[in-house]
Amino acid sequence: MEDMKVSMYQLYKDMLTSYLEDKSEHALYHAQQFSKQMMEQDMSPEETVSMHLSVFQDIADDLPEEVTDSFDLLLEVMIGYGLAYREHQSLRDRQQELESELNVAAHMQRTLLPNKKIEIDALDFGVVSVPAGKMSGDYYHYDIDDRGNFAVAVADVIGKGVPAAMSMSMIKYAMDTLTDKQMQPSVVLESLNRVVERNIDDDMFITMMYGVYHPDDHYFYFSSAGHEPGFFYTAKDDTFVSLEAKGLVLGVSPKVRYEEQKLKLDPGDFVVFLSDGVTESRVNGEFIEREQIVDMIRERLHMDSQEIVNEIYEQLEKAQEFQLRDDFTLMILRRKV
Repeated sequence: MEDMKVSMYQLYKDMLTSYLEDKSEHALYHAQQFSKQMMEQDMSPEETVSMHLSVFQDIADDLPEEVTDSFDLLLEVMIGYGLAYREHQSLRDRQQELESELNVAAHMQRTLLPNKKIEIDALDFGVVSVPAGKMSGDYYHYDIDDRGNFAVAVADVIGKGVPAAMSMSMIKYAMDTLTDKQMQPSVVLESLNRVVERNIDDDMFITMMYGVYHPDDHYFYFSSAGHEPGFFYTAKDDTFVSLEAKGLVLGVSPKVRYEEQKLKLDPGDFVVFLSDGVTESRVNGEFIEREQIVDMIRERLHMDSQEIVNEIYEQLEKAQEFQLRDDFTLMILRRKV
């Protein structure tokens, strides 16, 4: 180790001597290369200043006292700088480590969401879900049971970051277990509420809207746990109505009953599920009105469901300068004409 310091000292001395003699660009290039060696040897800023002073004293005659004293001050400055710099490096390394862990967690979270193709002749289905950050507090679900009924759900965890994402994974596995046995919306929400109430913190809640479409008779049954109301479109009258049902958010009380409603879907009719990231989008600096969302859907009635949700997301993302303020989930389930 001592030999290495001697070697570094001599290299620096030769480099400084050469530069003072001719002030060439070649000497400056060597200085840049030498800085890399300093980093490899983990030399601190104060060690560099101390070496420079020692070399300077070797090659210069009768340095003025003011110059020597100025290096004492510079040395103290570099000690403080070095400590702050090493702390900064440590924090940056930790931040990069956390960033890497969040990337892995975000990837795992995306794998929780369904992506299988829906094959029901009478059904046109589309969904888009985009997180505002790396981790999402929105969850969506769709599945087909053994009798061919099609279940859909949109949930929003009231909370952000990793805790919300962990709650989302709990919802996914609870949904998989519960809907294996029962797909009736009110019963599913009541069972899910008991799971959530036992397993999340008191300051966290989950809203959800859950529905089941029966293609044999074209009825759509749905219940809500305090979730953002969706829409129901009737093609015959060309009208949109709010899709609402009474029900407390999940996780507040273990014993909650949920209202269940049903709708008859005629050809061209559809239901819209969404999260509040849609209704809280801003256009020209102001929150979007529900009527504006209706207008945006109406303009695209000629498209299939997936095209509609994709285009609305792109339009609202652009209106917000590509900076979502909340997780965005939009879903359309339409009976084909």
